[in-house]
Amino acid sequence: MQRLKSSDPDFQRDFEKIVANRRDGDDNVARDVAQIISDVRQHGDSALVRLTTQLDKHQLSTDSDWRINAEECEAAFDALAPDLREALQLAATRIRTYHEDQLPPDRDFTDDAGVRLGAKWRAVDAAGLYVPGGRAAYPSSLLMNAIPAKVAGVERLVVTTPTPKGETNPLVLAAAHVAGVDEIWRVGGAQAIAALAHGTDRIKPVDVVTGPGNAWVAEAKRQLFGVVGIDMVAGPSEILVIADGENDPDWIVADLLSQAEHDPDAQSILITDDEGFANRIEDRANVQSGMLETHAVAQASWETHGVIIVVDDLQGESPALANALAAEHVEIATDDPEAIANTIRHAGSVFLGRHAPEAVGDYVAGPNHVLPTGRRARFSSGLSVLDFMKRTSFIQLDEAALANIGPAAATLAHAEGLPAHAKSIEVRLKK
Repeated sequence: MQRLKSSDPDFQRDFEKIVANRRDGDDNVARDVAQIISDVRQHGDSALVRLTTQLDKHQLSTDSDWRINAEECEAAFDALAPDLREALQLAATRIRTYHEDQLPPDRDFTDDAGVRLGAKWRAVDAAGLYVPGGRAAYPSSLLMNAIPAKVAGVERLVVTTPTPKGETNPLVLAAAHVAGVDEIWRVGGAQAIAALAHGTDRIKPVDVVTGPGNAWVAEAKRQLFGVVGIDMVAGPSEILVIADGENDPDWIVADLLSQAEHDPDAQSILITDDEGFANRIEDRANVQSGMLETHAVAQASWETHGVIIVVDDLQGESPALANALAAEHVEIATDDPEAIANTIRHAGSVFLGRHAPEAVGDYVAGPNHVLPTGRRARFSSGLSVLDFMKRTSFIQLDEAALANIGPAAATLAHAEGLPAHAKSIEVRLKK
């Protein structure tokens, strides 16, 4: 774990190293993924069979080896303990309600020149959702990806998920039932993204691919962007906690470790103005980490990428540091969190106050937990219904409207050296 103090002479240099450390991807992954994509594009299902056998130790032969049907998903939901069923349904309801409010309105108006203008929003025909099945399987991620797609109006919703040695996660299947997924394929990794993008004999192509995954999945999405739309290229999880010394250190440590337990490359950063509090956080982190079932992963993340930054003025200094980091999750645990939040421009999602842990946003708050990482919050946003929709503009002119604006268009076309453009306007003006 790294400890910095903003008053130290080398602070800016050391802080910039933290900002520059992306912790995601390498050239070997990019090369391997390119080969996998080429293999699936050329050989289709046979490549999926070979790669799934090799990587997941699962044979794709019969239809049930390839697909998980709706009846299995419903049975998994029915078999859940009542509290789990209720939790899934509560999460689904809150996610659906929040994302329904994101649906954009169509526009249709006539301007002062008599030109009718507007735009219509329409869902893509098909979306593919990747659901991890390796280090951990997350039903919450399935809900966060599938429900916005359904709210947007996507007609065909396809899930790909690895099933190592044929084993499935019943919670993931139950979530698929709650969300109304149409197809579930037992294929994972970069090969699943390639299949969704290019299609095979069995798996028909989709228009958009979303969902979390490992470095190979993220790289496959990056390489296939343009063949399909994607939500984002996501790296390891991140959390930035801005906290004063009035907090219970055990609460803040739990928040920091909540992201550290995701991945050894995840990063947890604390900014505080209380050096004694920083000391207590450092002590309690080792204690709490040792009590977790995910101890090995959480400890590796905290020791390798964890950072504590002590500043002199929390409200004055933390916003600039937060904007430079542009973290996936930002918690502000102070009495007046908005005083800091109002000057933070770059963050995936912000959690305000001492009783708003990031973990509640992962499950039941409502906003999407698929968020930009690796400083991408500087230019991108979390997953929304808009990722499953596209806008088509329309323009209508009558003779008078064309007479009002057509001459200027023709003048600009001539200036650009495009006479056919100009003529297509001028022949109508001459009439």
